[in-house]
Amino acid sequence: MVDLVEQLHAFTNMHDEFQSDWNEAMKSGDTSALDRMTEDYYVAFFNSGKEKPMFFNKADSISGMEQSVQHFLGAEKKFDNRVIRMRNSENAVVFYELLVVKEENVLARLFTIENWMLIEGKWMIVRETEEPIS
Repeated sequence: MVDLVEQLHAFTNMHDEFQSDWNEAMKSGDTSALDRMTEDYYVAFFNSGKEKPMFFNKADSISGMEQSVQHFLGAEKKFDNRVIRMRNSENAVVFYELLVVKEENVLARLFTIENWMLIEGKWMIVRETEEPIS
């Protein structure tokens, strides 16, 4: 049986690398290291107000990620107040405040929840929820 403390440590290291990969992509424009999404991945993006969320599948998300990185090229992503919880040895949930910062200016601020699953020895994002923070 897998020790959850050890699995949490391994997952945390992987997520730290994922954050580093994001910041490298924000500098270089290369998003190839960021495709860690399952084939049935989706993200629910909530807007402020009472509007229903918008849903994006993997293809939409990859395209949007590439556009976002190009738009914010030179900025940095900060993953503030990150909390990681293991549901079990093969499922993790990450909560954090995502800030996109360029030259000390906050360009975007989102509350993010990521659901990850260990598939064939590799951590993959199954779904995300994002909501802007004013």
